[in-house]
Amino acid sequence: MTLRRDALRWSIGCFFITGVIAAYWLAWFLHRSLVASDTSAVYLAFERTFPAPDTWLALCMVLGGVALRRRSASAVLWLLMAAGAGGYLFSIDVAYDLQHGIWAKGGNGLVELSINVLTLVLSVAIARWTWVHRTELLNGQQENA
Repeated sequence: MTLRRDALRWSIGCFFITGVIAAYWLAWFLHRSLVASDTSAVYLAFERTFPAPDTWLALCMVLGGVALRRRSASAVLWLLMAAGAGGYLFSIDVAYDLQHGIWAKGGNGLVELSINVLTLVLSVAIARWTWVHRTELLNGQQENA
């Protein structure tokens, strides 16, 4: 597969991930019971800290996706920033979840575990793909690969 086609798929993935983040927060604000794994004041306060960093992650994903579409070297920056943001969010979320037994709280605890695993897997995958293709991406060689 050419880098150009691969980059197109990754850019679509960036937009899809951003949509999933937006859908999660819509569910949180409109029908919290769909995604909340706890109802304690501590949990709710913890979750209220996430919209800003999730917005940052989504912004990095969108800018990375746009940069891939435009064959811009800035894709490397935005995708690595997105991967780092995802890794950090994963770490904070897992630390809290382990300390408070969130994963053991029924179906929504399993949703939280799934979010954690998906965040880690996608963050590593984005970082790895970007790093492997950094030279071509930085040189704008997507159309020739």
